[in-house]
Amino acid sequence: MASISQPLRGKMTCKKIFWAVFPHACFILSLVIYAFLGALMFSHIEGNREVTLSEEYRTFLQNLTCLARKLSDNVTENEKMFKNDIRELFNTADPVWFINPEDRWSFFGSLFFCCTVFTTVGYGNTYPVTRIGKYLCMLYALFGIPLMFLVLTDTGDILATVLSKSYNEFRKLQSKIQASKLCSGSTCSKRNELKPRAQSKIVINEPLTIMEVLRSQSGMKRRPVKYRNVELFEMLIARENENTQPARNKSMERWSSCPELAREKTVSRVIKNFDKIGKELEKLDVPIVLMVLVIFVYISCAAAILPNWERNMDFQEAFYFCFITLTTIGFGDTKLEHPKFFLFFSLYIIIGMEVVFIAFKLGQDRLIVLYKKVISFCAEKKMPSKKIYPK
Repeated sequence: MASISQPLRGKMTCKKIFWAVFPHACFILSLVIYAFLGALMFSHIEGNREVTLSEEYRTFLQNLTCLARKLSDNVTENEKMFKNDIRELFNTADPVWFINPEDRWSFFGSLFFCCTVFTTVGYGNTYPVTRIGKYLCMLYALFGIPLMFLVLTDTGDILATVLSKSYNEFRKLQSKIQASKLCSGSTCSKRNELKPRAQSKIVINEPLTIMEVLRSQSGMKRRPVKYRNVELFEMLIARENENTQPARNKSMERWSSCPELAREKTVSRVIKNFDKIGKELEKLDVPIVLMVLVIFVYISCAAAILPNWERNMDFQEAFYFCFITLTTIGFGDTKLEHPKFFLFFSLYIIIGMEVVFIAFKLGQDRLIVLYKKVISFCAEKKMPSKKIYPK
């Protein structure tokens, strides 16, 4: 029985681990599949569009040619006027005129665009031009943004659990260190002297006799019964077997006898895991200063790595870009030369957005507590004082 039960227990633990990880993996896998499908869709629609020379583009080229002809040999006299005219002319230009659709809307470029859509970053340097692409972009964002928020909430539960346990363990360690510092030599020696005295009292329980075992049974209390020696011996053996026999796993018995019951129990457990999404994030209570420090360290690590492939960025520019990205502001003033490398940073973006989201949630909770205190203080001040009238 032991050789059979151990493989069964191993299978049951593997199944438990699988069904515990399944909801989290399901959300992340759905988001990855959604991003790849969107990349294929937009690369096909926007990358294969026909480039037509519009009337605005022809006018732009004509004005640029006129400015080049008007520029005389003496550049110093007309330099200021030429700079103003060329600046005004390029302000009217559309960036789409100078972009090859096949280069911008490759698979990796489209995948980067999809990530900026459902993360609500939206840098603005890549956007759909065709009418079908604009309509599909709205529909894609309509389903992608809730899916992204669901992944963020689910990831936030895991991150909140890790942060809570880490912070609680740190507090316990801190309290132990403080207790050891406060404990002086004299008091500790007195306690150590008292401990052996308290531990010296050892109670030894002798084994029960046959009559004491029988008296503990419910039948002996009701009426006196005479037993034969064989019956007494059988009762003692049965009682000994009940104490030494290991408890049977009811879930394994159900699984071996009726697999449908265990399957229903597993499915209900998975459904309960889906219902618990966001609960751990609500219970998180760590100092806001700690979260700000975590965000600073998190962004600093990425800002130190990003300039390795983005040569136009230094540490300060990369730090600014990562902060604008993780807070989903996305001005688009800092452009990436190699967005395909940044796609490998997608896990960093998801976790970083979650860290910022947790910080915003903690700040929101602190603001609500502050507002409650202010409102309670104002209400107490405006309440009329109680007057005591003589009887």
